[in-house]
Amino acid sequence: MNNYPQILFKNRRPGATAFLAEYEAGGGYQGLRAALKMAPQEVREQVKAANLRGRGGAGFPTGLKWSFFPTDQPGEKYLLANGDEMEPGTYKDHQLLLADPHQLVEGMAIAAYAMQIPVGYVFLRYAYETCAQNVERAIAEATGKGYLGRDILGSRFGFELHVHRSAGRYILGEETALINGLEGRRPNPRSKPPFPAQFGLFGKPTNVNNVETFANVPHIFTGGAEWYRSLARTPEGAGTLLVGLSGHLERTECFELPMGIPLREVVEQCGGGVRGRRTFKACLPGGASTPFLTAAQLDTPLDHVHMEQAGSRLGTAGITVFDETTCMVAATLNLARFFARESCGWCTPCRDGLPMVVWLLEEIEAGRGSQELLDMFRDQVKNISGRSFCALAEGAMGPVGSLLTKFGDELEDHVKRGRCPIS
Repeated sequence: MNNYPQILFKNRRPGATAFLAEYEAGGGYQGLRAALKMAPQEVREQVKAANLRGRGGAGFPTGLKWSFFPTDQPGEKYLLANGDEMEPGTYKDHQLLLADPHQLVEGMAIAAYAMQIPVGYVFLRYAYETCAQNVERAIAEATGKGYLGRDILGSRFGFELHVHRSAGRYILGEETALINGLEGRRPNPRSKPPFPAQFGLFGKPTNVNNVETFANVPHIFTGGAEWYRSLARTPEGAGTLLVGLSGHLERTECFELPMGIPLREVVEQCGGGVRGRRTFKACLPGGASTPFLTAAQLDTPLDHVHMEQAGSRLGTAGITVFDETTCMVAATLNLARFFARESCGWCTPCRDGLPMVVWLLEEIEAGRGSQELLDMFRDQVKNISGRSFCALAEGAMGPVGSLLTKFGDELEDHVKRGRCPIS
């Protein structure tokens, strides 16, 4: 494990948190000092040149997203860190904030300067109380040293940062639902356009990025864009990413790994191989909302381009592995139940379609399936995909749709045998 470059986890120690003294000793806040010597536009261009892509799921280029922001517009503007992190199999932000919360604070300060935003909020999952306390302490320490506040390091730029504890629903991970939740409203997604950069928190321009995304930013300014890109194994990637391992592996932990590392290397070396010397059957490569990959795709590099070419997504890099004893119908049913429960109920494909998918899978798994139910199941995937108001139902169709395309024989076997052939 020690052969991999460590930037986000370089201060990570079991059971400990790196606060200001340790963070500064390792070069902390030097990135902010470097950024404040540049013009805001130059800061945005540096992030764009580094090819940093969002680590929250969608993988949108961060520098490009910042370039859409109306930096010259006077008045209220807001910067939000999305740390809701409620997708099953995803726990990287939690580990990051337990280890080294000042990276988030410094990254947000640089982003705020780049977009000339005076106020920021860290939106954290309700269950992450220790993380919230860590970030609050980091904010207080940074403010005391002049890294936050009215006149950061004599630059005449001011930025204040606050922590908000989520009320707790999966839909709050969607950026516009998060904004509604932060305003105290019911967390339904908003119609886009207008996008948050034009009409966000309290109707003002707002930028939202994931916690891990912000934490990468300081390292771009201490090492440079070219160095940051060189950390990846593939030209399509840049930097490192936090990979959370779950499921049927000998070792289930969160690792910092180079972008573009092959999936096989992650499973066999980092994860120690499939538990009990069993055979790898499938995995969710980027969290619960990503399509399954099979053993034939184990050599796929973990970057956004190659994952999409393989028919899945990098997502949040939460890898859940299933061995050959797994019934993929039962595994998909478990995921579908989660998404159906977490639907905000705003649109018909999600509110009514996902419970129908759950019912169909329950019938098939229980041995009460038929060809008619299989046809209904296929129709539901078509009816839901691409037709929901936000990405929740579309994400739910990731594993559901790939169950049809990659494990359709298991669905057929359930129907033909009148029972689960594996259990």
